[in-house]
Amino acid sequence: MNLLENDLAEKSVFKTENKKKLVIRNHSKDYPIYKIRLDKLFYNDQNDRISTWISRYKMENNIDKIDYSDRESYNEIIHRFITESNYNALKKTQQNIKAIGQVEAGVVLLDGRIIDGNRRFTCLRNIEKETHKEQYFEAVILDYSIENNEKDIKMLELMLQHGVDEKVGYSPIERLVGIYHDIVETKLLTTAEYAKSVNDTEKNIISEVERANLLAEFLEFIDAEKQFHLARDLDLVDPLKELQKMLKKVNDEDTKENLKNAVFSQFLSKPAGDLTRYIRKINDIADTPKHLENYLEEQLPIVEQICEKLEESDKNVSKKIGEIAEDKKIKNEFLRTTEKYVTRSAGEKTRNAPLKSMEKACNGLDEIDLKILDKLKDKQIEELKGKIDELKEKIEKLEDRLEEIDQKTGEETDSE
Repeated sequence: MNLLENDLAEKSVFKTENKKKLVIRNHSKDYPIYKIRLDKLFYNDQNDRISTWISRYKMENNIDKIDYSDRESYNEIIHRFITESNYNALKKTQQNIKAIGQVEAGVVLLDGRIIDGNRRFTCLRNIEKETHKEQYFEAVILDYSIENNEKDIKMLELMLQHGVDEKVGYSPIERLVGIYHDIVETKLLTTAEYAKSVNDTEKNIISEVERANLLAEFLEFIDAEKQFHLARDLDLVDPLKELQKMLKKVNDEDTKENLKNAVFSQFLSKPAGDLTRYIRKINDIADTPKHLENYLEEQLPIVEQICEKLEESDKNVSKKIGEIAEDKKIKNEFLRTTEKYVTRSAGEKTRNAPLKSMEKACNGLDEIDLKILDKLKDKQIEELKGKIDELKEKIEKLEDRLEEIDQKTGEETDSE
């Protein structure tokens, strides 16, 4: 099918007087906008916005890709995913289109694949079904095929989806899945290209790639490779951020692996109601290498129990996850050991607080440029001398207190 040849002739596509500016391969150009009859279009199943819904469908139907030879059946499937992914946003957009028409034009390829505007297309399909009046989708038609221009099309899609045209952003988990697919799995885009496409910094995208890899590792840990919908169901975006932070504190690779396994297990068990806040407590434990090592050693038997449950071959992954989440004994064991080492870490922090404060004060003094003292005015010099005297008094108090402690310790030693 070629929308610019066959369908223009069939009168199912009409050219309008309006244009839309697009940037493709760094070249900005105004493209004509067409009105396209809905039955000539089909959804883009590579849309990152519904990636976890596609993941679930493939898993449940044991397929690698969705067949779109029957366009209407295919469209019905994706239509349902887009509706379920954000019903409230869809409802609001549909009300706007119904009231004032389609304001922002979409982008489609010659064969009818929608690159930008899947949600608007869904709204128009709903309106057509509700009113029984033929609807038209307004869009630029690119003289492209996805096979030969996949990279350019993906970058354009990201620019449009994350830019001003699309008012509803991706859910964080869908964005991670998209990043994993486009940068890690297919290597379609570099981190720099992705950052440019979504108007973000490469540093932020690199960080998101790290989290996307952690997400993939978690799915491998539960023997559910690429079943990204499970991460959406478990609401793991913020817990993954906490895990990413604590892994940066660990240098030893074996400890990192043990930490990941322990935290992955607790993603499943959910020992406390607020999983993110709970994982943050483990982050506090990771501040002290000795406490973290002992903590992971005590967690090991519980992690092994989780692994045994995951290895049960007579149950699907979702059922295993459900059973682990309901096991109160495992929850309580995780919670007990975590609280134990959180308390120890808090005590360690309290005891180290005076030293940390002194180090901070010393670092602050080191930052003073002595050469600049010659340029100070009389008033500034007097103020500085006052602060030095104040500092001396505080140091004297500290020294007196430490001397008292030394004397007391010496007396106790003598009495023994």
